[in-house]
Amino acid sequence: MEPLVSVCIPAYNNAGYIRETIDSILNQTYHNIELVVVDDNSKDNTLDVIRSVKDSRVKVYHNEENLGMVGNWNKCLSLTSGEYIKLICADDMLDQNAIEIEARAMQQHPTVNLVESDTRLVDINGKKTGVFHRYHKSGEVNGKKVAKKSLLIQNFFGAPVNNMIRKSALEKVGYFDESFTYILDFDMWVRLACSGDIYIIHQQLNSFRIRNDSNTGNLIGANRDVYVDEHKRLVEKHASNGVIKLSKFDIGFSVWFRKVRNVLIGIYLKLFSK
Repeated sequence: MEPLVSVCIPAYNNAGYIRETIDSILNQTYHNIELVVVDDNSKDNTLDVIRSVKDSRVKVYHNEENLGMVGNWNKCLSLTSGEYIKLICADDMLDQNAIEIEARAMQQHPTVNLVESDTRLVDINGKKTGVFHRYHKSGEVNGKKVAKKSLLIQNFFGAPVNNMIRKSALEKVGYFDESFTYILDFDMWVRLACSGDIYIIHQQLNSFRIRNDSNTGNLIGANRDVYVDEHKRLVEKHASNGVIKLSKFDIGFSVWFRKVRNVLIGIYLKLFSK
């Protein structure tokens, strides 16, 4: 039997993109999936689009009050039944064989808590504009090593769409930390990585949509200082718990390098997003 994979979509005002996201999940070559979609009291017709999908694997929930991103992401996780979990933002997409390849890696490597694949960056029309590569090694990699380099240099874990989570590990490390507004997933990847190994697949198995009006666009654009503040708190949090050894110099360098990367990403967004 194929292990059940729970795919979560936390949705809010995504009527223009969410059907394409849902279709990319339901058309997977891996069939034993459930799709948990939680609408966070959208103001557009996102809920109508979700309810128009007729497939027994789709479980639709609606929040009477808006929970915000962190609250809704955690609610999605709480509603899952699968052995493995993928959380996908409502405008991103999976390649047809993504879950099959990632679930197989998870099955074959019991010490692995995260399976990650490379990401295709696309614009609002789905046109490819770039690639986000994971950590340079392939296969099973020590999680703490990737976590430390991610905190120091760049987030090698990437977005939720390119990660598959072992649910038993998630239950041990806990859900998304509500003290973070934007980089809550980065924090979770670090916690999962520090509690086990990572399996890295250098294939582009998913697409991340770049939009100026998305959380990423707002964060790197108008809210750049907020991002830097959250990044500093993230590094300090994991330095203080003793699992990852980081000096004061390491923390200072990480914050400085984050500022530099924000500038570069801001330029990229101006060139390739709308």
